[in-house]
Amino acid sequence: MKKLRHIWGEGWSITFICVIVGFILSIEFKQEKETDTLPPDKRIEELSTEILKVQREREELKLQLLTLQKEYEVSPEELVTMENLRMQAGLTALEGSGVIVRMDDSKSDIRKGENPNLYVIHDEDILRIINELRAAGAEAISINGQRLTATSEIRCAGPTLSVNNVRSAPPFEIIAIGDKSSLENSIKMRGGVEDALKVWGIQIEVQSVENVYIPPYKGEFRHQFAQLVEEKNL
Repeated sequence: MKKLRHIWGEGWSITFICVIVGFILSIEFKQEKETDTLPPDKRIEELSTEILKVQREREELKLQLLTLQKEYEVSPEELVTMENLRMQAGLTALEGSGVIVRMDDSKSDIRKGENPNLYVIHDEDILRIINELRAAGAEAISINGQRLTATSEIRCAGPTLSVNNVRSAPPFEIIAIGDKSSLENSIKMRGGVEDALKVWGIQIEVQSVENVYIPPYKGEFRHQFAQLVEEKNL
C-alpha cells in the first residue's frame, strides 16, 4: 500500500512519460517531413547528420522512459486497487441497474394558514431520499447530473438546490445504481419517505430500470489540512 500511495501521489510522472512519448513521435514526424523538403544536392549530407542526431536523442529519451516505467511499474493487483479507489471516489463514470427518482414541488393549492415552504422541496427532503438509497446499498448516486462523493454538499441556495457548488432548480432527478428492487422499496415502503412527502403534495416518482448512467465527479478535491501518512496502530 505504501508503494501504491507513492504512485498515487506522484501522478505527475505519468504525465512526464506521456510527454516523452509525444516528443519521440514528434521527432520522427519532423525527420520524415524534412526528408521531403531538403534540396537534392544537400539531402544526403544533411540527412546523415540529422539522422544521427535524432537517433541519439531518441535513444536517450527511450532510456529515460524505460527508467520511469521501471520505477513506477505496478502489479495487476495494484492496478485493480487503484481503479476501485477511483470508482469509490466517484472519478469514473458508471452504468448498472438501479432506479430513477424524479421529484418536483407540490402543485396543490396551499391551504389557508399553512406554511407555503411545506409545499416545496428542500435540501432535507433530498437528503432523506439519499440516505434511504445508501442504506439500501446504492453504489453510486447523482442528482441532476452531479455525482455525489464523500465531500459533496446538498443544501438550499435560495429557491435552488446546490450540489457540488452547482445550482439547479426543480424538478430533480436522482439516479442510483444498485439492486433496483431494494432501492425502489427503500423509497416506496409504507410510512416511508415517499408517503411523508406526498402529504404536502410533493411529486415523487420512482422508476426501476435495467441500466442507468451516472457521470464522474468533475470538481476538484482539495485537502488544505489533511496529509497522507503511514497507517498507525491505535
